[in-house]
Amino acid sequence: MHPILINAVKAAREAGRIINRASQDVGSLNVCSKTANDFVSEVDQAAEQAIIDILKEAYPDHGFLGEESGKTNQDAENIWIIDPLDGTTNFLHNYPFYCVSIALQQKGVLTQAVIYDPVRNDLFTATKGRGAFLNDKRIRVTNRSKLQDGLISTGFPFRDFTHLDTYMGMLKDMIQKTRGIRRPGSAALDLAYVAAGFTDGFFEINLSTWDIAAGGLLVQEAGGIVGDFEGNESWLTTGNIVAANPKVFAQMLQTLAPHLTPSLKTPL
Repeated sequence: MHPILINAVKAAREAGRIINRASQDVGSLNVCSKTANDFVSEVDQAAEQAIIDILKEAYPDHGFLGEESGKTNQDAENIWIIDPLDGTTNFLHNYPFYCVSIALQQKGVLTQAVIYDPVRNDLFTATKGRGAFLNDKRIRVTNRSKLQDGLISTGFPFRDFTHLDTYMGMLKDMIQKTRGIRRPGSAALDLAYVAAGFTDGFFEINLSTWDIAAGGLLVQEAGGIVGDFEGNESWLTTGNIVAANPKVFAQMLQTLAPHLTPSLKTPL
């Protein structure tokens, strides 16, 4: 394991311990609403601070982009992108599908990824050019060649409903052209599942950078393709993402194409 990744794993596991302790009594947590249907708990904040403390001690000159704490030292060549609890709503309802997501971006390139599922004690890791792993075992995306045989995951719009009608059209076509659709509620873990071959693809609209940075690298290192709705590279900044094995990826783009509005196309 890459030395930098070792520290990221340490940070993710510490965040996972905080989350697991809090899961024993979710009802006692202080919870605030950031926007409609978008919540933050004291657990999110404590987990993120634990991650930052560990990584800052190891790499004092690195910058951070955290869901809860925002940006620090953004001129640094190395930026850690952190979602301390992806799937907060699931966590608050004791629905066991959430994770810790940590990625490192070096000079604008994603190079390290950790996604840790504290419920199952599953650790997904990737280093650029070195492959992707689940609990130290190499993982690969599926080799299915037909979308109609595929199991696809997605996420419903829940904060911003600007594209809801467009999304429903996409979903309708995906339902009819696949073997099944799943909506577990954590984009980071959804992407990790594509990398591990548990599902064949994933798509969603308007996600945040911290939702998809680590998962995107995992999929790429597992042999998959990640792109925006036109197959281009703006997915990390626009939050409009498709991820799948190469053959299914192309068919997903074809299925989504008739529904693309100007605002969902690749920025010029």
